[in-house]
Amino acid sequence: MAFTFFFRDRHTLEQLTSFLMPQIDSYAKIKVWDAGCAMGPEPYTFGIILCEAIGPEKYKKVSILATDIDETSNFKEIITQGVYPYSDLSRMPPNILEKYFHKIDDRENYQINDIIRNSLHFEQHDLLSLKPLDNGFNAIICKNVLLHFQPEERINVIKMFHSVLLKDGLLTTEQTQTLPEECSHLFEKVCSDANIYRKK
Repeated sequence: MAFTFFFRDRHTLEQLTSFLMPQIDSYAKIKVWDAGCAMGPEPYTFGIILCEAIGPEKYKKVSILATDIDETSNFKEIITQGVYPYSDLSRMPPNILEKYFHKIDDRENYQINDIIRNSLHFEQHDLLSLKPLDNGFNAIICKNVLLHFQPEERINVIKMFHSVLLKDGLLTTEQTQTLPEECSHLFEKVCSDANIYRKK
C-alpha cells in the first residue's frame, strides 16, 4: 500500500512508544520492523516520535528495518535519501518539521536529518514468503498490509511475527483489525485504544 503520509495515526505510534520505553535501557540495540512501509512516512514518523521520547543519544541504539514488496522498485531510493515533498509533510507539527527536516531546493522538497535517516534500513520483502529477514525484534509495526491478505495468509504472517519477536516484544496493527482467533493465544492486548499486543 503506497498511500500514506507523515504522522498518520500518530496516537497509535505514540502509544507503541510508551509501551516500548521500558525496554530502552535493557537492550544494547532496539530493533523495530516496519512491515509494509510503503515509501517510508510511517517508519520515519515512528523514529521521530521515539527520538523525541528518549533523546538523540539513546536513539543511536535504535535500528528500524523498513520492508515492502515494492513492486515499483522505487521505495529504496526514496527511503534511503529521505527526501519528501512538503505535501507529504504538511500534517506534521511545524516544530517537528523544523527540527527534523531541512529544505533542500526551491521545489519544496525536504530531507530528514541524519539521526533519523541513519537509523532506517530498507529491504524489499514479500511477507507471504514467510521468510523474515532478521529476528530478535523489540517491536513490529504492520498497519497497512494484513487487511489485504486472505485469512489463512494473515494467520501465517502473524505467527511469523510472533516467532521473530523477543520475549515481551510488541506487535502493532491497524486500528480496524483484530487478531485472528487462531493467533489469540500468542499475544495479549496491552492497550485499550490502539491495537498493540505483547508476545506471550
